[in-house]
Amino acid sequence: MVLIKSISGIRGTIGGQPGSGLTPLDTVKFAAAFGAWTMRNSDSNKVVIGRDARISGEMISQLVSQTLIGMGIDVVDLGLSTTPTVEMAVTMEKASGGIIITASHNPGQWNALKLLNQAGEFISDEEGKTVLKIAEDNSYEFAEVLHLGTYKKDDSYLDKHIKAILDLPLVNTKAIAEAKFKVAVDAVNSTGGIAVPRLLRALGVEHIKEIYCDPTGHFPHNPEPLPENLTHISNEMNKGNYDLGIVVDPDVDRLALLQEDGTPFGEEYTLVAVADYVLGHNKGNTVSNLSSTMALRVVTEEKGGNYFASAVGEVNVVTEMKKQNAVIGGEGNGGVIYPELHYGRDALVGIALFLSHLATSGMKASRLRASYPNFHISKNKIELTPEIDVDGILDSIRKKYSKRPINAIDGVKIEWDEEWVHLRKSNTEPIIRIYSESSSESTAEHLANKLIADIKDVIADMNSVKE
Repeated sequence: MVLIKSISGIRGTIGGQPGSGLTPLDTVKFAAAFGAWTMRNSDSNKVVIGRDARISGEMISQLVSQTLIGMGIDVVDLGLSTTPTVEMAVTMEKASGGIIITASHNPGQWNALKLLNQAGEFISDEEGKTVLKIAEDNSYEFAEVLHLGTYKKDDSYLDKHIKAILDLPLVNTKAIAEAKFKVAVDAVNSTGGIAVPRLLRALGVEHIKEIYCDPTGHFPHNPEPLPENLTHISNEMNKGNYDLGIVVDPDVDRLALLQEDGTPFGEEYTLVAVADYVLGHNKGNTVSNLSSTMALRVVTEEKGGNYFASAVGEVNVVTEMKKQNAVIGGEGNGGVIYPELHYGRDALVGIALFLSHLATSGMKASRLRASYPNFHISKNKIELTPEIDVDGILDSIRKKYSKRPINAIDGVKIEWDEEWVHLRKSNTEPIIRIYSESSSESTAEHLANKLIADIKDVIADMNSVKE
């Protein structure tokens, strides 16, 4: 059993003793803490909730909604929804915040509460710490019987979300419809199975092959949209004459694409391609996190804009985007943030903008991908155990490479001329992530393996000192 309490919410495996997993008691406690925080920070008495399709979702959703009602908060429940849809609904409802019940790319035994402020954006580091403190101190109070909150189910927001996308000036529905794209979709049997086909039809796409689009919550493969998990849709595309493959994670904030031959477009290049299209119409700045590809910087500078890097995490990217007045941004895991719609990763707007780019360029997906600088990222991780001093490891690595340019705003990023390695402790899983990038795939792998070996040496030294 695992329970991770972080500034972004609470995430854990279902079952176990209280405090060891995402149990009903832990769910109620954290929902109450968030409810208390919203009541202290907003004049609104309303919270929007929504969930992905994972098996535990309905149980967790009921616990959350009834807890909030018990605190005197009015709940608007979107039911099966997407993370970006809930984000937009918070502002449309003028709510004090939102809770998205999803463990994102984690396997089916996980679930989580992802917390939104009244702007429909993830709460900040400081706000998250406050919520954690409220939960720790049990400093919340439930309402008396005449002051209980209300409950309303509203399933209209996905259509409102799609309409807002169609209304964007850069979404070219005419060109998309005329292109007569044939598209395959893998939605890992979650809410993308509802949202993505509905969006595609609204955009004028008539030929849609739905793969794992029944929102049962029984994930047919690892739900993280990485190439090794996408063999079924890749094989399907090899059988038919498809123009594009679309894959989303369970809560539809990450977008992975497959080229016409079934090979990955590259999750790092989802944002690069969408940014290229947006910058071609609106000159401006871009932002991605420290672990994202250098290709975005190259494309941005070619279009006359400036590129900026943030710490990893959507809230950090959004903060930097606002600071730099970025016209497009996101994360290299397929997370597109388009501020003209809202400040949140949104696979649906990513699909609409990418298809507009593909349609107006007249290119096949493979040719479009070949038009961008070809960098390779190696993504690795090391499992942690409780006794490991992660900060000590990162400090040792920082000292070892002190002669190289180092960015320490989030873990340790070591830079060479056109290569880098980024080490950071995950906020959502008990691991250290090791990302490296180079124009050479073998060099990227070599850099990653070198740093993994360095980390193992540091751990061994730490253990020998203890002995």
